[in-house]
Amino acid sequence: MTDETTPAAGAPGAAPSGPAADRSPAPLPEDLQPLHVPMLRIIEVGLAVWVVALLVTLLVPALHTGDRSWWPWTCVAGFLLGGLGWAYVRRGRGNASDAA
Repeated sequence: MTDETTPAAGAPGAAPSGPAADRSPAPLPEDLQPLHVPMLRIIEVGLAVWVVALLVTLLVPALHTGDRSWWPWTCVAGFLLGGLGWAYVRRGRGNASDAA
C-alpha cells in the first residue's frame, strides 16, 4: 500500500528520480535575432531567371508555337511584376534595411 499523501513513482506530480533528478535546469537560450535576408538580391536573381526563361522560349520554336504561344508572355509578365516588386523594395517599403 502507498501513502495517499505522496504520489506513486511515475504518477503525475511525482518528483523525478534517478539521473534526471540530479541535473540542474538547462540555461535559457539567448534571444533569437532575425536573419538578414537580402531581398533586393533575391528579386534581381528572379528577374534574371525570367529573362533567361524568355530567351529560351523565344529561341526554341516548340516552346512558343501552337498551344504554347502564351509562354513568352508569361515570362514578360513575370519580369514586369518582378520589376514592380524590385522598385517597391528599393524604395524601402518592402525591406527598409536593404534600401539604399
